[in-house]
Amino acid sequence: MSDHDAGGALVWLRRDLRLADHAALAAALAAHARVQPVFVLDTDILDALPRADRRVAFIVAALAALDAELRALRPGAGLVVLHGRPVELIPRLAAELGAAAVYANHDDEPAALARDAEVARRLGADGRALHTRKDHVVFERSELLTTTGKPYTVFTPYKNAWLRRVDFGDLQAHPVDGLARALGPRPQAPAALAGVPALADIGFEPVALPAALGVGSAGADALFEEFLDARMDRYAAQRDFPALKGPSYLSAHLRFGTISIRRVARAAYERMLAGDRGAETWLSELIWRDFYHQLMHHHPYAMTRAFRPEYDAIRWEQGPEADAHFAAWCEGRTGYPLVDAAQLQLLQSGYMHNRLRMVSASFLVKHLGLDWRRGEAHFAEHLLDFDLAANNGGWQWAASTGCDAQPWFRIFNPVLQSQRFDAEGRFIKRYLPQLAALDAKTIHQPWKLGPIGVPADYPAPIVAHELARAQTLERFGILKPR
Repeated sequence: MSDHDAGGALVWLRRDLRLADHAALAAALAAHARVQPVFVLDTDILDALPRADRRVAFIVAALAALDAELRALRPGAGLVVLHGRPVELIPRLAAELGAAAVYANHDDEPAALARDAEVARRLGADGRALHTRKDHVVFERSELLTTTGKPYTVFTPYKNAWLRRVDFGDLQAHPVDGLARALGPRPQAPAALAGVPALADIGFEPVALPAALGVGSAGADALFEEFLDARMDRYAAQRDFPALKGPSYLSAHLRFGTISIRRVARAAYERMLAGDRGAETWLSELIWRDFYHQLMHHHPYAMTRAFRPEYDAIRWEQGPEADAHFAAWCEGRTGYPLVDAAQLQLLQSGYMHNRLRMVSASFLVKHLGLDWRRGEAHFAEHLLDFDLAANNGGWQWAASTGCDAQPWFRIFNPVLQSQRFDAEGRFIKRYLPQLAALDAKTIHQPWKLGPIGVPADYPAPIVAHELARAQTLERFGILKPR
């Protein structure tokens, strides 16, 4: 793209780190002779992160793969990478390159909406436009409403409406066939970096990523094809058992858009129509994702407060003992093996099995009496697949403060959950090797062995289940209808 190419456009990548089936890229190609993909390493986000962060490592690896794809499409082309504040850098780059417009896909997180509004304002002041498209979900914002025109706040009616509304047109790919001829030489704009930086170049330390994830779109494609061919039909039967290879493990790829939601939803929908129970159950999980994103759009206050405002009145435990309990929960030292194994899985891999996210969150809120926002923040720091809408929705579900949440008087028993979903203790032993000698009967509640039988390096329970249950019922009972 050159200064005289008035028809040129920037395609600003954010949570859509791929080239295939890309709504903003397709729109730019349809309207402009030249396009230039660009990514901003956003210091407003990066500066708040720990220096060893799996998400940053995942993003940088995906950017390098994207850059290689662009160069393979057209020698001399490549990804423009910026490092700084998007509100300053995107308008500046558009001006430097003489771009007529900037294209991007929607990001409905509150901070992102404010950022995009400011970028649009600055571009507009310079005679340029910001065009955004739906890409991250199948249905967004107000596309699905109740018969009275209100957003859904209960999942099952939302799911039913989603399934009534969807057709293969909603799941069709956005073609980007003209990309190779629309790419020009990678511009040497003053705002751009020399190329995709190494982690050290932006102040981050190397960190290992799970090898099974792969890198970028190629990694996502391989992971999805393996799930589709070998495991999707067993998903309903195996998804709740953390020792089994039951989930798709695509959550990080969906979060960062290294695979298209339309592609995976289309495959699941096709199989569901053919009677595949596993595909039907997995599609429901994708619909939950849409559900939480439309909730965030209509109720942004819930990203920091209880969705049901009356639950802001709950008095959570505070003080030194509460802080010690929180640290024990974070570090996998609660004395409840399944909870501890789940927390160690998170710390060691950046991933936590979905069933265990519910068990662990319930334990923090309803056994330790701690504010769900503390746990939400811990997950936000460590989850590779962290997504504000889904993380908040899941935590408020577990805490009974959200929409369509589990009732406040439903309290997961971590021992029964352990016995049911990790009966042989295989998952527990993977992360708590000090318990490897215990059998399937004793591993779920080792404290019953007494001081001689419990390994010296494994703690006693920090709270008793029955006492915690009684305290939770009392804590939430203040809100019980009179």
